[in-house]
Amino acid sequence: MSELSSAIKHVCEEKGLDMDAVISTIEYALAAAYRKDFGQKNQNITVEFNPEKGASNVYDVKTVVEDMPADAEAMADESEERKFNPKTEIQISDAKLLKKTAKVDDEIKTKLEVPDAYGRMAAQTAKQVIIQRLREAEREMIFNDFKDKEHEVVSGVIQRREGRIILVDLGKSVGVIPPDEQIMGEKYNTGDRVKVYVKEVTLKPRGPEIILSRTSDEILKKIFYLEIPEISNGLIELKSVAREAGSRSKVAVWTDSENVDPIGSCVGQRGSRIQTIISELGGEKVDIIEYDDDLSRYISNALSPAKIGKIDMNEETKKATVTVPNDQLSLAIGKSGQNARLAAKLTGWKIDIVEDKSASEAEAEKDNKDDDGKNEEKKIKNQEEAPEAPEAPKDTENVDDAENTEEKNDEKNKEKISKKKDKDDEKK
Repeated sequence: MSELSSAIKHVCEEKGLDMDAVISTIEYALAAAYRKDFGQKNQNITVEFNPEKGASNVYDVKTVVEDMPADAEAMADESEERKFNPKTEIQISDAKLLKKTAKVDDEIKTKLEVPDAYGRMAAQTAKQVIIQRLREAEREMIFNDFKDKEHEVVSGVIQRREGRIILVDLGKSVGVIPPDEQIMGEKYNTGDRVKVYVKEVTLKPRGPEIILSRTSDEILKKIFYLEIPEISNGLIELKSVAREAGSRSKVAVWTDSENVDPIGSCVGQRGSRIQTIISELGGEKVDIIEYDDDLSRYISNALSPAKIGKIDMNEETKKATVTVPNDQLSLAIGKSGQNARLAAKLTGWKIDIVEDKSASEAEAEKDNKDDDGKNEEKKIKNQEEAPEAPEAPKDTENVDDAENTEEKNDEKNKEKISKKKDKDDEKK
């Protein structure tokens, strides 16, 4: 292999280009250089280049057409239908002078003399043509490559931030995440690997423009396919996805196998699978619900973790009125109505959530009865715990005490009289 051929092969590997595309670029550049120094006005120059030998052949290539009319009127009528281009076309009468077997639409190649060397300006022209054509070929290749990946999920590395725009290195090219396609509150640090959705690929003058998204539902679907083998092999079907990027998502799964738990398979042992998915989404909460062909059950499942009472459905307007107990009302609606919104998006039905008033009244009446019963129990308990009043002394005891007191007084009086009598007898 010659040095020139090795150099061409190296360029192909470095730029990821096809060998034929690079050789075609060189041939185009040599043709431009020939026209610059040696070309004539009506020559259509093409070059055939052999990279192994490093040699080239130059030709003037023209297409054979019918003879143009000789008279002016016929020529005017003919010119309205077709104009003769002497640079790229040759009349059949002239073509037969060069090649007797020439026919209309044949290609006549006239070999031209190849110069030993090109001038400085011609070489500069060839260089510019090669650079420009290689860039165009590279851009076209990148565009075709990513155009095939449009509406798919790919992995990339955060390259840098320019204002509010995030640039992501996709390998062969750089994609852009606009502000409205970024998850609110998510941090994009340089060097972080992220999964992005290829939203749109367009070819601009500066090259292909690749618009990426982090808020698309397709990212969530792709991550489920990658992380849960039962979904990727078709054992579990991903029926529907509803997402508010960065906050919360709901995913409906279904299986026709009685031996497989679709929700348990997605959650994984001790939540290992769902935690991996949440990490990929930057901490976004994911609710996994079971799909059901019965729409009322499906809507009830979609509103989980709230417990639903009754569901009234209108098939014409696709509107479901869901009645829930008072203690489940806020849970069914969710923060700022998020749970109800996601359930409506997941099922495709408009969902109105109303409070079950009959249940609320019965519950209030029950609470009142419970309060009355508690008050009565409290009253009885207070009476039982109150201290007993001391009993009043009986009347018989008072009488006995009085009699004893009188007897004691009589004895004392008798004793005094006896002592006085004894003193009088001593005096006598």
